[in-house]
Amino acid sequence: MELALWILTIIWIAGIPVGVFAFVHAAVQRADAFTAVDKLNKLAWLAITAVAALVLIFATLGPFTIIWIAGLIASLVYIVDVRPKLKEVQGRSW
Repeated sequence: MELALWILTIIWIAGIPVGVFAFVHAAVQRADAFTAVDKLNKLAWLAITAVAALVLIFATLGPFTIIWIAGLIASLVYIVDVRPKLKEVQGRSW
């Protein structure tokens, strides 16, 4: 069981910059780009990624594990699904 705890801890620590990156990226994008790629609007993605980043930063392992996993998944959905489409529409490199 100790190995599982170490793995979860590593994923949690690695997830913190992922959540912060997702929020910062959503914050600097144009609002019309979100509707152009047929996704939720900018305010919705800002709220989702902000809550996800806060959860990843402040939730601890134990009873809150499922909450930070949900935060990590929300951040990863933004990075894997929304970010590439925004890059395609705006022509930005990052």
